[in-house]
Amino acid sequence: MTASSRTSARPLSGVRVLVGRARRQASALSARLRKLGAQVVEIPFLEIRPPKSYKRLDAALRNLESYDWLILTSVNGVEACWQRLSRLKLGRQDLKHLRIAAIGPATKKAIEDRGLKVHLLPEKYVAESVVAGLRGKVRGKRVLLARAKVARDVIPRELRKVAARVDVVEAYETVVPRTSRRRLQALLNNPGRRPQVVTFTSSSSVRNFVALAGKTTRPGNPRPRELEDVKLASIGAVTSATLRELGLHADIEAREYTIPGLIEAIARWARSRSTTY
Repeated sequence: MTASSRTSARPLSGVRVLVGRARRQASALSARLRKLGAQVVEIPFLEIRPPKSYKRLDAALRNLESYDWLILTSVNGVEACWQRLSRLKLGRQDLKHLRIAAIGPATKKAIEDRGLKVHLLPEKYVAESVVAGLRGKVRGKRVLLARAKVARDVIPRELRKVAARVDVVEAYETVVPRTSRRRLQALLNNPGRRPQVVTFTSSSSVRNFVALAGKTTRPGNPRPRELEDVKLASIGAVTSATLRELGLHADIEAREYTIPGLIEAIARWARSRSTTY
């Protein structure tokens, strides 16, 4: 194998990448990055927790026959719903009448792995595209949206404008992991260990990173010194917008808003960097 072919096969050789996904979700992203040669450091920027109460979710699941559509916007939402369905002794037969929308391919696969059909996968894997796909299908229909406690209100707001009756229920919540603060600050303050790339897979991961890092960021201000030479890699346009909102900038952005798309964007950056040396 020639040097150039080795570089092509492992474009991230020697590149330190910080993966900030929740601990139980980090392994797939980390494994793919390592396969491309990256030195991966895992420090979760968020933690997935059950909601304070399952009362509203359970009530909706017990009343599934009254809904026409179910919208799931993450694998976490799928897992939470199915855990509660099992607890309530409900099965896929109780969902077969529903039309189901998934925000992206990972969510779609999680639903299909549980034996159900996904009727809508949007062209782009963001809330706005879900709305575009559903707008002509939900007038007068009852829609159940199961999601994180804190999330953008694009889907319920826009679907209600076309006379859909949308119930939003909390399936899980994301919180800042306290144990990550010391580790992250130590990493960023050590020039010899500081990552060359930090990955962001959601707006929540951006907000929590800023909170954990303890760096003051404002639009128009220079980056904090510890981040000057660090490339910030975003999974897509919404996450990049949150970076801008907090005074940062996405140096790398996925063309397809998925984990494989993010990995490909980082690899593309690494290949382009190697050609300049």
